Amino acid sequence: MLLPKGGVNWKAARARLPPSRAIWHFCTRTRFPLFVAIAGLIVLLWRGLSGTAGEMQRFVCWGPSKSPMDMTANERAQWTAHLQTPVIFNHHAPVEVNSTTIERVDLNPVKSTSRALVNEERVLILTPLRDAAFYLPKYFDLLSDLSYPHHLIDLGFLVSDTTDDTVAVLAKELERIQKNEAVAFHSAMIVEKDFGVETSQDVEYRHSFAAQGPRRKTMGRARNYLLSSTMKPEHSWVYWRDVDIVDSPKKIIEDFVAHDRDVIVPNIWFHRYREKDGKMVDIEGRFDYNSWVESDTGRRLAASLDPDVVLAEGYKEYKTERTYMARMGDWRENKDEEIELDGIGGVNILVKGDVHRSGINFPCYAFENQAETEGFAKMAKRAGYGVYGLPNYVVWHIDTEEKPGNA
Repeated sequence: MLLPKGGVNWKAARARLPPSRAIWHFCTRTRFPLFVAIAGLIVLLWRGLSGTAGEMQRFVCWGPSKSPMDMTANERAQWTAHLQTPVIFNHHAPVEVNSTTIERVDLNPVKSTSRALVNEERVLILTPLRDAAFYLPKYFDLLSDLSYPHHLIDLGFLVSDTTDDTVAVLAKELERIQKNEAVAFHSAMIVEKDFGVETSQDVEYRHSFAAQGPRRKTMGRARNYLLSSTMKPEHSWVYWRDVDIVDSPKKIIEDFVAHDRDVIVPNIWFHRYREKDGKMVDIEGRFDYNSWVESDTGRRLAASLDPDVVLAEGYKEYKTERTYMARMGDWRENKDEEIELDGIGGVNILVKGDVHRSGINFPCYAFENQAETEGFAKMAKRAGYGVYGLPNYVVWHIDTEEKPGNA
C-alpha cells in the first residue's frame, strides 16, 4: 500500500477506520463479549488460586486431625516429618588454660589390672607405725627384696603417739634405701599425727579384749589419715603392710595382682620354736583371726547388740562361731586357691585404688558392729566389691606369745 506523499496524518487514518456504529455492533451483537467474559474469569480464577497456595502452605494442618497428646509414636513422626529445623554449627576454637593455679587430673587411664607389671601400674605401700623402731631394719630388708619394679612403688608411713625413736630410725632407714640406686623406690613420705593414745604397747595388754574396741577405732583413724595424705591419682594399687612381718614372698605384689580382686589378703601365721625330743620344732602357729567367713551365730549376735558395740574377734566374750582362714590352708599347697571373706585382718592387704577412691576406708566407729579392717571388709562388700583370701599363701608374722582366746 502506498502512503500519502505528506506521510500519515489523523484525518487519513480516521478515514480508513470502520464507522463507530459498526464497531459497537461488533462488540455488543457478536460472540466477542462472551469471549472477553470467559477470558477474564479464567484470569481471576488463576490469580486467586495461585495467591492462596502460599497461604494454605503456611496454615494447613499436617498429620492426623487429633491432639498431639493423643497421637501414637508413628503418627507423631508422620506429623513432624515435613519439618526441617535449620541447624547452625558454630565450631569454637579449643580453650587454652595457662594459669599455674589450675590443675587437671584425668583418672580414666588409671586402671588396676592383672597385668600390672606389663602396664607399669603404680603401687602405694602404706604402713602405720607406733613404737616400731625395733622392727624397721627387718621391715626395710624385706621391702628391698620385693621384685615388683621399685620405680613404680611409692612408700607412705604414719607415725602416731610414739614414745621410742621410731621417726629417727625410719628416717635413717629410708635414707639408706633411697641412696642405693639398685633398690631405691620412686618416693617416700612420712606423716606424723598423734591421736592422744596413751595405752600401753605391751603385747598382753594390746591384744587383750578390753583394749580391742578403742584400739581398733584408733587404728582405723590412723589408716585413714595415712591414706588421705599419701594416695595420688596415679596409684593403681594400695598395699597395706604391717611393720612386724618377718618373712614374705618376694613376688607377693605380682602374685596378688594376678588374682585381679578388689581386696585380697594372705593367711598370716607365725614361727614358734619348741624343743621336742632334743630337737627344735616349728609349730607354725596361726596368727590373724580377723580374716573370717560370717556365720549364722555371728549374724544373730550382731542383730542383738547395740549398734555402737564393736565385735572383737577371737575372744571368749563373744561367741560368733565364724570360720577363720587362719585355721585353714597349708603353705605347701596351691597358693592361688581363693575363698570369699567377710572380715579381714590388717597385716597384709592389697586393695585396688578405685576401691579407696570410692570411699571405702577403715571405720573408726562401729560399722555393722565391726571397726578398722573388719569394718573395711564389711563396707567394701556392702558397696559391691569382692573381698577374698588365699588360705595357702602364708605371710609370716612375729610371734607375739599372746594367750589364746575363744579362737
